[in-house]
Amino acid sequence: MPPVPERVLVSGSSGFIGGYLCGELLRRGYQVVGVDNFSKYGPRHSPHEGNPDFAFVEGDAADVSLMTSLLTDCDHFIAAAAMVGGISYFHAYPYDLLATNERIMAGSCDAAVTAFRQGRLRKLTYVSSSMVYEHADSWPSHEGQQATVPPPRSAYGFQKLAGEYFARAAFEQYELPFTIVRPFNCVGVGESRALRAERVSSGDIKLALSHVVPDLVTKVLKGQDPLRILGSGRQLRHYTYGGDLARGIVTAMEHPAARCEDFNLSTAAGTTVLQLAELIWIKIKGPGVPLRIAHDTPFRHDVERREPDTGKARRLLGFQAQTSLGDVLDEVIGWIAGAAEAGLV
Repeated sequence: MPPVPERVLVSGSSGFIGGYLCGELLRRGYQVVGVDNFSKYGPRHSPHEGNPDFAFVEGDAADVSLMTSLLTDCDHFIAAAAMVGGISYFHAYPYDLLATNERIMAGSCDAAVTAFRQGRLRKLTYVSSSMVYEHADSWPSHEGQQATVPPPRSAYGFQKLAGEYFARAAFEQYELPFTIVRPFNCVGVGESRALRAERVSSGDIKLALSHVVPDLVTKVLKGQDPLRILGSGRQLRHYTYGGDLARGIVTAMEHPAARCEDFNLSTAAGTTVLQLAELIWIKIKGPGVPLRIAHDTPFRHDVERREPDTGKARRLLGFQAQTSLGDVLDEVIGWIAGAAEAGLV
């Protein structure tokens, strides 16, 4: 008889990264159980519905009883559920972000410890964030730097770092193996307007999108001129395709060298917000239309530079992000144009 496929529980499966993650797992032959409470976007259909290797459970990842029951017959657990948004979310809901995500991680680890001690669960893979490096003072940020610089001041960044401590503590006390992955600036399709997102004025346009790529794409599609950006535009980011991040997360989940290790998952290419704006402008307007820029006051927790060292993932996992920002934007611009017509952004 053929071997029974390994089974993976993914919390936050209906989220932005979660959608890419479930697709990557299914492509690699895993059985996938997704759990989500639809708290960010509201009820939505999964693109994996109808796949016999995918099952979905509507529920809260902070519910220890639910998560324990779901993990009973799972080999792996990817803990990706979180209350998350972009920079505007960090400022609008600092307490909710801290409290909600702390409950999710505590409940997830409680359930994972129980399942591990029962014998089947092999590892917890925790999806952290590049925001743990919020106060980096040298670049590129390498794994381990989060323990030597001041902790994040933003509630979101602080809690994601606390989540890493949960994972490490579960290993130290209960020997539950873990892997920590830190995605950098995920870009892709599927990020619609969050239920609790507040519309923020930016010149003549009010938007509820909280990440820079969909924000700028939407503004250009709506004809904003001059194009308004937050701050100086010199902020440096590494915009990484969701499909590449999913590939890196699953590779880290299954690779023996990833046991009890942490990894930055990112493209190696850095791009300033001004460079991003120029690239989006040309792709939508064409090369002959001059770009004019206006500057809005940045948010308090808008980190000036977020630049990862990607060498550890390359050396230990053989992982490199392969999709160029130009190719990502070609996909994203088309999706946002369609989503805008449908009222989703």
